[in-house]
Amino acid sequence: MSGVGPVEPGEDTRVREAPRPRPRGRLARHYDRHRRAVLASTAAVVVLAGGGYLCASRPQPRPAPPPPYPSQAVDLVYVTPVTASRAAPAGGFRFTVLLSVRSGPPVTVTRLTQPYQGLSVVSSPAAPFQTKPHSVRKIIVTLRVTECEKAPRNPGLPFLDVTLRNARAIEAHSFILGTRYAQDLSQALEVACGNDPR
Repeated sequence: MSGVGPVEPGEDTRVREAPRPRPRGRLARHYDRHRRAVLASTAAVVVLAGGGYLCASRPQPRPAPPPPYPSQAVDLVYVTPVTASRAAPAGGFRFTVLLSVRSGPPVTVTRLTQPYQGLSVVSSPAAPFQTKPHSVRKIIVTLRVTECEKAPRNPGLPFLDVTLRNARAIEAHSFILGTRYAQDLSQALEVACGNDPR
């Protein structure tokens, strides 16, 4: 032989592979026989655990804000007394208000009253009634004098008590209808109870 390099086997010689050492112990022999299944199972568990962690740690979308309280979404506006062709009964005052729902879910009027003991209230439509969002409902309210002694002679800021309900809450709210309503109500009460001495 001449030259430099690795020693090569001669003719009719074979490289003999060293036998793999046999694992010792029952668990090691079991692992040796089922190595592929064990590695595949381990890889599947790692992938599932990583996916579960990523799914659990992802940012959650913000929940939708709750709908507004019914009194925050509703306007009640005094329009005018009802004309003589549809006049109120004797001793009464009939007028129109507009109920508008600006936003949120539908609002139901469950009750409509007023604070004076000497007056009774009837509305058309009769409560309970519902108004859809972004819409206006015309309500005709009839106040009837039941006892002149308990009816106010010159109410300063008369109001209507309205119980409202939507998907968020039930609220009792007092709506002050303004000076025109106060003047029209005072005139109607003066006519109804004008002959009644106090």
